[in-house]
Amino acid sequence: MPTAPQQNSAGDSTTLTPEQLDRQWEGARDAVPVGAAGAGPAQPAAPDQGAGYADLADLVLAAPVIADATIRSTARIKGAEAADVAPGLVRFYVEADVTALIRGSGGVAPRLGYLLDVAPDSNGRLPKLKKARVLLFARTAGTSTAQIQLVARDAQRDWTPALDAQVRRIAREVLAADAPPVITGIGNAFHVPGALPGEGETQIFLTTSDQRPVSLSILRRPGEQPRWAVALSEIVDEAAAPRRVVRCCGTG
Repeated sequence: MPTAPQQNSAGDSTTLTPEQLDRQWEGARDAVPVGAAGAGPAQPAAPDQGAGYADLADLVLAAPVIADATIRSTARIKGAEAADVAPGLVRFYVEADVTALIRGSGGVAPRLGYLLDVAPDSNGRLPKLKKARVLLFARTAGTSTAQIQLVARDAQRDWTPALDAQVRRIAREVLAADAPPVITGIGNAFHVPGALPGEGETQIFLTTSDQRPVSLSILRRPGEQPRWAVALSEIVDEAAAPRRVVRCCGTG
């Protein structure tokens, strides 16, 4: 959390309270994925609606297996096997034929089986899943390459060309040799006010799993949108452009 005040050429600096840090963080939060959601059956999402970069990055980071697949069959699960299903949801066992494997170093079987919890619509009708083309974000279940577990409630997404292209792009960024480090928390932060009311710069220094430096800079000027950038070295460059992928461990 914020530490003792620091100085730079812009003038006197002040430490940030947790409440102030939360407000400053808003300027960068949408482009910095939070931690991946916990494992569990997923609910189908609307076709590429509300699929922001951070949401998809969360899924890609959490999923060792990402598959483009077409649902072959579904079987509703009742009784004791569905005892842990959340109220208002219905559980299915789904089998899907893999069209393409986007991520998965160990490979998967051509047909995958998994559990899926879905919600009826306002009229009580369940979605038609058979023959639907979907993107699956999952991990293998046990030693079988034919059984998977979705990594989050929204880890089955209706396939669209745009969604497919974005997921592939994020996967390439995540697996690149120069990918940013995994963020483990906030080290310290400070704010330097400017000469004009409403002007100032905030710097937030993050801790990472391998001790590589990562910092955020948020620059505010009157009448302008806040401008922020990510630095992945000891040198903080105000002219640097925002980075798209900054991995987070999900510590909150």
